[in-house]
Amino acid sequence: MDRSSAGISGQYARSDNGYNQPNGHAPSSGRGRYRHATVRQRDSHPRSTPGCNEFHHSSGTRPSQYLMHRSVTSAQDFNALIKPEIMAGLVRKSDRFGHRYDGRDHGLYASSVKKYTSAAKRPLNRAEQSQLMRLLQNFTAARSWNWRSLTTTFHSLTSAGVFTLHKPMDARVKLTQTNLLSTLFDSIIFNCNQKPPARDIDAQGVANLLWAMAKLVDNGQERTAELKEAVAVLLPHVNAQKKQFIPQGIANLLWAMAKLVDNGQERTPELNEAVASLLSHVNAQKDQFDTQNIANLLWAIAKLVDNGQEQTPGLNEAVAALLPHVNAQKDQFNTQNIANLLWAIAKLVDNGQEQTPEFNEALAALLPQVNAQKPDFKPQGIANLLWAMAKLVDNGQERTPGLKETVAALLSLVLVQKDQFNAQGIANLLWALAKLVDNGQDRTPDINEAVAALLPLLKAQEVQFNVQDIANLLWALAKLVDNGLERTLGLNEAVAVLLPQVNAQKANYKPQAITNLLWAMAKLVDNGLEQTPELKEAVAALLPQANAQKDQFNAQGIANLLWATAKLGELVELNVATSTFESLVYRISENLQFSQEGISMSLWGVMVCCARLALDTNTYKNNLLEKHMGDLLTRLEHTSPDNEDDQSVMIMAASWLGRASPVVPHYQKTISKTQADFRDQLKSSIPSLKIEEEKSLNSLPPVDLLLPDHNIVIEVQGPFHYVGGDFNTRNGSTLLKIALLQKSGFEVIEIPGNMLLSQDLIKPYIDQIKTRISIPLQGHDSVSLKRGWTDAAYVTAEEYLAEQTNPAKRKKTNSQ
Repeated sequence: MDRSSAGISGQYARSDNGYNQPNGHAPSSGRGRYRHATVRQRDSHPRSTPGCNEFHHSSGTRPSQYLMHRSVTSAQDFNALIKPEIMAGLVRKSDRFGHRYDGRDHGLYASSVKKYTSAAKRPLNRAEQSQLMRLLQNFTAARSWNWRSLTTTFHSLTSAGVFTLHKPMDARVKLTQTNLLSTLFDSIIFNCNQKPPARDIDAQGVANLLWAMAKLVDNGQERTAELKEAVAVLLPHVNAQKKQFIPQGIANLLWAMAKLVDNGQERTPELNEAVASLLSHVNAQKDQFDTQNIANLLWAIAKLVDNGQEQTPGLNEAVAALLPHVNAQKDQFNTQNIANLLWAIAKLVDNGQEQTPEFNEALAALLPQVNAQKPDFKPQGIANLLWAMAKLVDNGQERTPGLKETVAALLSLVLVQKDQFNAQGIANLLWALAKLVDNGQDRTPDINEAVAALLPLLKAQEVQFNVQDIANLLWALAKLVDNGLERTLGLNEAVAVLLPQVNAQKANYKPQAITNLLWAMAKLVDNGLEQTPELKEAVAALLPQANAQKDQFNAQGIANLLWATAKLGELVELNVATSTFESLVYRISENLQFSQEGISMSLWGVMVCCARLALDTNTYKNNLLEKHMGDLLTRLEHTSPDNEDDQSVMIMAASWLGRASPVVPHYQKTISKTQADFRDQLKSSIPSLKIEEEKSLNSLPPVDLLLPDHNIVIEVQGPFHYVGGDFNTRNGSTLLKIALLQKSGFEVIEIPGNMLLSQDLIKPYIDQIKTRISIPLQGHDSVSLKRGWTDAAYVTAEEYLAEQTNPAKRKKTNSQ
């Protein structure tokens, strides 16, 4: 999809990247992921339904039947499938027998298409599909078809890729798909609704149909009203036929349930009942599942849990029954199985499954298989496996030698196959690398090279990233930078690619994505990312979305939003920042379970908002926020934090509220060269001036220079005091320090570091200080620029120069 840190200066913020698995889909068995194995085929010859002698049963040699009995390996075989006389024969048969036609020949033809693709070991390609669709325009299912013909046709055509959506989609092909699916759904619904139920409905047919429907939606077909109804009428038959399902059928059905739910199927009572019924049979038939079944079952259970399935005793028993078989059959799993199993184990653990000895044994059994089979892993498997490793480590898994070896093996494959990763794979990989580094993985040359290899790919794939990918990618980049990754040109370009996408898809972000994106942007800015129009637009696009969804954020999300909005300082317009805080801060008083870190982040954010209001004379109205500040300080004190960041936040809040400092501060004192040079210049210009350095006032963080005889503080502000280092847009930490000093009665003069690069730039500040301490200036009128607390005693060099050279402006300023 996580925990990161940021305090007063940004090193203690936690973004719980709930897109923990980066795009909300299983890293397997889906679009761009490893696919589920082909459903087990029944006998290719549909037989007539007993007791239905009134239906026509075709006889004799037919082109479709001929195809079923020969090797299907060449282009000639496909050409045989698309002969016009085949479809003409099917149409004549259907027309001739009308409602007495049972669909057998259509089923045979569909099976021959499937046999062709099975022999080719691939689904129909775009050209083949287009050619076949010219024939299928006249291929129509009817209510008179028997169950075997219906299920064979639907399953075979789906498996062969007849209903696959190729992009861009040909309108003629799409229309034919829609019409054919409509007749198939109608026939399925009709058969399932018969009273009494049709006698030929069988367990294997039910499994094949639900598998095919799951495959349809997973490959992008719309969940039409007909499809939804077909699923609804089939589900009761799962429970009715539960004793008839063989292991393969159980595995396929649970995969189908998981895939349907993952693509938006409502978890109705009928679906829940079907899942519960199937889970009970997993335990009963546990010794009969092969490696593919085991992998698919654990994947399906993990996916169901990830989509809200309750972890009932029946579900836990099914998992417990399957795990020992992972260890027992470890040498028989192929690369796809390994990827699916490790993903499932990681996802179950991430959703609260206890890490039992069986879990640990299964994990230990699978890790060596990754290294043993590493040449055979494809790009998507590599991405999924690294995601699983990162997620396991994030949930407390020890970084054993075996796990480290697995990560190293996968990293080498990233470099080899870098050009083959799709958008989702790139997002998952960068998320995984960021998460591993955040949990203690050394930034080895392999990791740095993998990151460097992936970053340029973002530009080529930018239009393919969905909202979750964008959130995960920006989170990952921010987390990597926060853990020491150099902000190279490649990284800056990657951020520049993603920021416009944030604005373009702003209406589609959910609370977790909004939180992660704002956290990421604040963290990147805090680490020196240049302020650009795209950055400002992205922030401006997200904050209204946060306000609109204010009731949906959890405690960690609220803390991250408050921290990020505060950290961005003056980049966020004051009215927008205030609106965001007011829409979220009331949630703090609700019975939400804030962590110690969350309380500290929220408290710091509220203080920054109060500081901004206090520094703006026209909008000073922070009584409500100060009340929340007091409540948060009390809550933080009760946690007795022992780290310096939390203690610093407590000290500042106590100072703001006029309370005694709850802890004794310990500050490190550092003097920059710029600060020292300016001090020397000031001392040289005013020899009698008393100057103190790095002085802590009222337990607050040390100030650069203090003129104790005049109650003036001078802050020499380097680039990290500004958003993106622009020496103009102050960040939250800077604003808070200024406001705290002014609230304590000190006048603050800020000097941007870039204004001290030459004597000509330094002189106006020296003159400003002389004016403040009432030393007459040579060549200028003596002007007092002293301003009170409520008038925000902040004077930039530009303001000072303007006042000195423009008498009208000076008069206006002095009248304020």
